[in-house]
Amino acid sequence: MNTTRQRIFRMLTYVGNALTVLGCAGLLLGVTGIITLEYFAIGISSGIRVIGSVAIAGCLMSAMGYAAIEYSDH
Repeated sequence: MNTTRQRIFRMLTYVGNALTVLGCAGLLLGVTGIITLEYFAIGISSGIRVIGSVAIAGCLMSAMGYAAIEYSDH
C-alpha cells in the first residue's frame, strides 16, 4: 500500500480517537457538573448534544480509519 495513504488512514484513526476521548471526557465533566454545558449550546441545540456529537464524530472517524487500514492490507 502507498505510504501516503497509510499515513492518512493512521492520522484519521488518531484524530478520531482523540475526538472520542475529548467528547466522552466533556460529557463526563458536564454530567457531573464540573463544567457548565450551557457554554457549548449552539442555537436550539443543547450543550450535551453538541459534546455528544463530537464523541460520535470521533467514533465514526476511527471506524473509517481502522476499516481502511484493515481492507487496504489485503
